[in-house]
Amino acid sequence: MLTRFNKVHPALKHAGYSATTLLPGEDSAAFESFHRALIAEFTPVGALEEDIVADIARLTWRKQNLQTFRIAELAKERHQKIRYEKGVDPLFDDGIVFDRDIDPVAREVYRAAEKQARQELGDIYQLIDIGEPAAVKGLMKELEIKERLDGLISKCLKQLLMVRGVKSLSAAPSSVPTPQISGPRKAG
Repeated sequence: MLTRFNKVHPALKHAGYSATTLLPGEDSAAFESFHRALIAEFTPVGALEEDIVADIARLTWRKQNLQTFRIAELAKERHQKIRYEKGVDPLFDDGIVFDRDIDPVAREVYRAAEKQARQELGDIYQLIDIGEPAAVKGLMKELEIKERLDGLISKCLKQLLMVRGVKSLSAAPSSVPTPQISGPRKAG
């Protein structure tokens, strides 16, 4: 049976952390204020425009807060160093081992290393806890997926606009005057 020593952060279970939105340690009130400012600037109308402005907010926020990824890298390095200094078995690297393989002494060494890391790193320990979303690789993966989805959405929008354009042409009254057909002319 597998045992997980590192609990998965609750927000991950519900996709609360995204590499393109807020990560632990970032100011949610500042992000909300920034998002509201963009809404005021662009005044989106409708769900699609609101989604576009939300994307702009998330991506711009991420660009302005790239240092969070560097902080996460440094926290992970320190975490690994603490584990190494405490003598944590490399099998514990991913936090998952088989119960039958766990030596009680090794388990205590692991727990002591994790406790020290939590104390030393404080709130930024959460960046280690959430894993890939707090890594540049996670950001790149998410941006790649977003780019593909945006491409597909753009294609659909172009099709929709084209169909609407065709419909508006066929429904609009013609602006070209229709020639009047008169009856046969009588000679005079």
